[in-house]
Amino acid sequence: MGRFIILVLALAAIWLLLSGYFDKPLLLGFGAASVIFAAWLAYRARVLDDSGVPGGVFPGIFGYMIWLTFEIGKANIMVMRHALAVEPKLSPKLFTVRNPPGTNLGKVIFANSITLTPGTVSVDLRENEILVHGLTEELSDVAGINAMGERVAKIERRR
Repeated sequence: MGRFIILVLALAAIWLLLSGYFDKPLLLGFGAASVIFAAWLAYRARVLDDSGVPGGVFPGIFGYMIWLTFEIGKANIMVMRHALAVEPKLSPKLFTVRNPPGTNLGKVIFANSITLTPGTVSVDLRENEILVHGLTEELSDVAGINAMGERVAKIERRR
């Protein structure tokens, strides 16, 4: 029952932040109904386990999201420089990086973080490694991506 309440609160917060409707009772009612219905479906599908509602990740994920936002900004500037260059020096390549997170959630957070960062895309998620496509040599920073994976693994270890 605790995970159900956590899921309802999280979905309600996300709905309120994304919709912006704080003063329209009818829309708030529809939002509340959709949140309750979605949580009921999750309960009925039996996905309210540790993977479906990972409560232990939440304290550390906020700091990680702030750090990731700055990394995305830096990568945006690098990609913009290449896009606006008269003769861009693109050198696309495929490479693998370690996958240090231990849980499926951590692996998905890591792979999505790679894909969110401009100039890199997670191509294949394996048990112990991720195949990544990098747009340039500069963006194909294996050490930097491995550091990102270690940050995700630290979030998991705090649980």
